[in-house]
Amino acid sequence: MTKYVYDFTEGDRSMADLLGGKGANLAEMTRLGLPVPPGFTITTQACRAYMAEGREPPGMGPQVGTALAATESRSRRRFGDPENPLLVSVRSGARFSMPGMMETVLNIGLNDETLPGLAKATGDERFAWDSYRRLIQMFGKTVLGIEGEKFEHILDASKKSAGVKTDAELSTAQLQDLVTSFKGVVEEATGEEFPQGVFAQLDLAIRAVFNSWNTERAKIYRRQERIPDDLGTAVNICTMVFGNRGTESGTGVAFTRDPATGATGAYGDWLPDAQGEDVVAGIRNTYSLNDLHDMMPKVHPELMRTMDILEAHYKDLCDIEFTIENGTLWMLQTRVGKRTAAAAFRIAVQLVDEGLITLDEALERVTGDQLSQLMFPRFDSTAERDLIAKGIAASPGAAVGVIAFTSAEAIEYSKAGTACILVRRETNPDDLAGMIASVGILTVRGGKTSHAAVVARGMGKTAVCGADALSLDLAAGLVTTGDGRKFNRGEVISIDGTSGDVFAGEVPVSPSPISRYFDGEIKKGDAEFDDLVAAVDRLVTHADQVRKMSVMANADTGEDAARARRMGACGIGLARTEHMFLGERRLLVERLILSETESEREDVYAELLPQQIVDFESLLAEMDGFPVIIRLIDPPLHEFLPDRTELAVKVALAKERGQIDQYDVELLAAVEHHHEQNPMLGMRGVRLGLELPGLFETQIRAVGIATLNRIKAGGNPKPEIMVPLVATVAEFEPVRKLAETILAELSAANGVELQMPIGTMIELPRAALTAHRIARAADFFSFGTNDLTQTTWGFSRDDVESEFIGDYLERGILGTSPFESIDVFGVGELVRIASEKGRSTKPDLSLGVCGEHGGDPASIHFFASVGLNYVSCSPFRVPIARLEVGRAALNNVTVSESR
Repeated sequence: MTKYVYDFTEGDRSMADLLGGKGANLAEMTRLGLPVPPGFTITTQACRAYMAEGREPPGMGPQVGTALAATESRSRRRFGDPENPLLVSVRSGARFSMPGMMETVLNIGLNDETLPGLAKATGDERFAWDSYRRLIQMFGKTVLGIEGEKFEHILDASKKSAGVKTDAELSTAQLQDLVTSFKGVVEEATGEEFPQGVFAQLDLAIRAVFNSWNTERAKIYRRQERIPDDLGTAVNICTMVFGNRGTESGTGVAFTRDPATGATGAYGDWLPDAQGEDVVAGIRNTYSLNDLHDMMPKVHPELMRTMDILEAHYKDLCDIEFTIENGTLWMLQTRVGKRTAAAAFRIAVQLVDEGLITLDEALERVTGDQLSQLMFPRFDSTAERDLIAKGIAASPGAAVGVIAFTSAEAIEYSKAGTACILVRRETNPDDLAGMIASVGILTVRGGKTSHAAVVARGMGKTAVCGADALSLDLAAGLVTTGDGRKFNRGEVISIDGTSGDVFAGEVPVSPSPISRYFDGEIKKGDAEFDDLVAAVDRLVTHADQVRKMSVMANADTGEDAARARRMGACGIGLARTEHMFLGERRLLVERLILSETESEREDVYAELLPQQIVDFESLLAEMDGFPVIIRLIDPPLHEFLPDRTELAVKVALAKERGQIDQYDVELLAAVEHHHEQNPMLGMRGVRLGLELPGLFETQIRAVGIATLNRIKAGGNPKPEIMVPLVATVAEFEPVRKLAETILAELSAANGVELQMPIGTMIELPRAALTAHRIARAADFFSFGTNDLTQTTWGFSRDDVESEFIGDYLERGILGTSPFESIDVFGVGELVRIASEKGRSTKPDLSLGVCGEHGGDPASIHFFASVGLNYVSCSPFRVPIARLEVGRAALNNVTVSESR
């Protein structure tokens, strides 16, 4: 029989796939001898079976009964016993951390019969009634699906009537009244009384946790974090320990280092006389661990020792949940903690210096996405600022946007292309869609361990929490500051997640120090070369040392090339020559199109040649000693012509006025002649070069002359010529022959042998499938994954991204846009096929990628697995690619596969 239930004494952290992260870590802490309450885990396998069949799998129920009996024995209490009842928590725990996305129910096993026994066993009647009202409230919302606000309104009214501010100040009699009222809410909403059977409570709670795997918020989170939908969640049943038993009790969340900055030293939040959900929900502003030292001097050092044990054991920042019951410390959870991008780099290097991990391991613990976040701009420190509030710096960054008070508003602003800040009293899991849609999050309550802070850090969103001087009137769409200033929905504010400051209006931003470092503005020894810049420098440098793929840049001008070199590119993987035909040169293209004779076309080529020589010399000079792959002109000629409709209107109006411009008439005729229904698949790339060979000939000659000029100047130019949009070797061969003829001619005339590789882009499915044939003539392949994605999916990128890609993502049809991250199963398979076929003909064939996928972290790992020699991306993304090619070389990072 399949084993669906594991006692905490049976597992360890290596079993996270089966026990979920929480269950595996509870088992690991138990194995380490740390104070973990007795309990057991129902596996993710049971959840998957439940989702498939709609009921619990055969054998699970008896196994739960056996495990519960073992828990009763160790806790010396019995589930449902009126004299000395065992109460349990029922909590979710997936393989990958999904904070707040799934369900938790506390105090299961409490009812009208067991409540007196709990009061007697603890000697605290108030505590027993407080626990009962918490169970009904949480069970009603989580298990029975009753709106949480119905309970909150009654609770707020009770506190107001009693003249108190917090739950902890309510008397026993007032809590009794709350229980009666809460029971009424349950009966009114469901038509049935609150469940009194303790085993019915447990069964319903387990089912609720299983079902929470497929809630909308959980699905949204998984799409955001690219977590597979078919993993399922484990369920952890744990003996209750109570933080709400008075001033010698409490509950908290702690980190072994600051998750926002990476600063060493324990950091955390806690609340006296409270249960765990009170802390993460942000309902009450919390105390720090320093306060715990003052208020519970015996417990604090024990917690510090436990945290030291866990960090040394896990060799990483640990996130810990704990409860103190009458002065006794209990550990309820640990996991490798989520952290900001800055903290990730700092902590990785700190752990190396402390001898806990190697540089290779440190490199695995940071990502290109995190480096990208560090390169974002920040607020300009010299700009005028209008400070309106200050909160806790929960997740760093600079965010500017209009105020949105609800998730729905944030989503609407996002759809309209308007940046917004989601402003809430506190967030809860139902706000996830709005948090994703906003550029920043501001809450009135909560701290660094609140739901808003944890989720924001995980998503790389700027967040300020606990700005308690602000008051919100959601009905009026108004936020009021401590000094009485009012801001309406839709007004612009700015939040600084690094300092916790909130400003009125838009604060200008300036480049980040990390971006300035890579751009050469900050150097070692400068005052701005701080510990974060040093950590980034150290890990990116190490990535350069271990990488197997090169990183090149897409650059079209000498200025672009110079920046790419500063960013660390070791060549140009794509120089788009069509970008050299913009501005005044557009007129040359117009003349070329209007030319009626070969002589007229030759005149245009003669004017174009010296200009292209200058273009290519500039690139070769900036990249001296490094390869420069120059793509011959690719787009259809009509892209260089005036808009067809606008020109037609201009000509028509001129005719009406009797002011006909013959040039415009001829130009319109040319535009009409070159108009195509689907220009992406029309006269472009190699087809254009075969139809107008003088155009390719001019460009090739310019490359050759520029190379000769650089050699004469003492340079070491390394140009390569790339032919675009090849579908068959029969198209490529004439262009190669033309290039070889021109280069031989220039070599003979100058007494210098010009040898340069001539290759092709692979951007059509046919080219990929016949790569073994094309490789007979080509020296290298460069995968143009932008066009390869369009032609494989049958998508027109500009159209689908504005029409339905967003809908596909929301509906789960796509896990991520195939234009952002490589489609491993489709486009990626063509890349793999072409690579294998090409190298079957020419084993030393150089392979690279020059689409924007070349700078996407997930895609880079796929390209490494295929065996590409290089990736090429925009200059700004070069540092990100450098980091990721190093990580990919370690072979320990799983390739992400989208649908």
